Amino acid sequence: MTKSDIETRAKFDHIRYAQLWEDADVLVKALGDQKGKILVSICSAGDNALAMLLLDPAKIVAIDLSPAQIACLKIRIAAYKNLEYAEFTELMGIKSSDKRIDLMQKLLPELESDVADFWRQQFDDVEKYGLCGVGKFERYFRIFRKWMLPRAQSRSTIEGVFESKPKAERKKFFENRWDNWRWRLLLKFFFSNFVMGRLGRDPAFFDHVEGSLSDHVARRVYHAGVDLQPEHNPYLQYILLGKFTTALPLAWREENFETIRKRLDRIECRTGSLEAFISTGEKADGFNLSDIFEYMNEDIFAQVYDSIVGASNPEARLVYWNMMVPRRVPGKYSSLVTRLQDFEDQCKAADKAFFYSDFVVEEVR
Repeated sequence: MTKSDIETRAKFDHIRYAQLWEDADVLVKALGDQKGKILVSICSAGDNALAMLLLDPAKIVAIDLSPAQIACLKIRIAAYKNLEYAEFTELMGIKSSDKRIDLMQKLLPELESDVADFWRQQFDDVEKYGLCGVGKFERYFRIFRKWMLPRAQSRSTIEGVFESKPKAERKKFFENRWDNWRWRLLLKFFFSNFVMGRLGRDPAFFDHVEGSLSDHVARRVYHAGVDLQPEHNPYLQYILLGKFTTALPLAWREENFETIRKRLDRIECRTGSLEAFISTGEKADGFNLSDIFEYMNEDIFAQVYDSIVGASNPEARLVYWNMMVPRRVPGKYSSLVTRLQDFEDQCKAADKAFFYSDFVVEEVR
């Protein structure tokens, strides 16, 4: 099997992300018209691959190095097929529930035996937090909410973030109430490369990062709290409140539930690297590449990018995020790939998944 460089440097034997931390609204906008076409998506927890079904493609190949992340998508597929929307919200952790284990028991017969066994081992966490709360990254934010955030902000200040107000008032609120010295100290410690690498992501994910993660997070929190409307931001709500109050990610909204349910047979789950998909000789019309280029040095990035272009049909869209490592089409491929700057600018301005500094939309000529 063709391996990825990051496989040699990071562990992929557990759920790192139990929900998607990338905004599917901007993803589907950036991918454009994909009706009847072939798409590839880095799986992670599977929510964005499910959201891509709203584009009405012929097939989506959801691929991930981690069997645990593929298991997240498989349990979601079983949930969409077998649960009503109200039950789905309970199991996911969108709504409180005392019957999550009963719902899981209902879904396990729909899964392969090894995937069902994997989820039986997660029952305690699923019962407490729902499917969306059982990952390492979500546990990192629980520590933040329980032990760190109350030392910097009062409950009324935290709840005040989500009160609807015009931008000028949001700016005043941020500068006068939120951005205090305790908050800045918290950022320096808890959102450092070291702490997030060990408690939230993986230390190897920061191998190519230069600069301060805490400074980056400070800038992005300002963007989320001032430039955007927090009451419309599910990611900020989950981080600060541990729940969704007035917003949900695209794939979890009730108006999209039945459409996704009807198209589930178009998703193909594969455990392995993106390079493994490319080695099959298959071609695609759109790629959701998440932030995978962040984990590569420039030489490996150029090699992988070249192979993606080779696996792309004409006019295929390449969509990906950068957090702290700048990655864009390598210069030697600039004659083959066009940057869609108008799409990028529109999407970056609206991107609610505020950790990322850049959002890239490119099209193969």
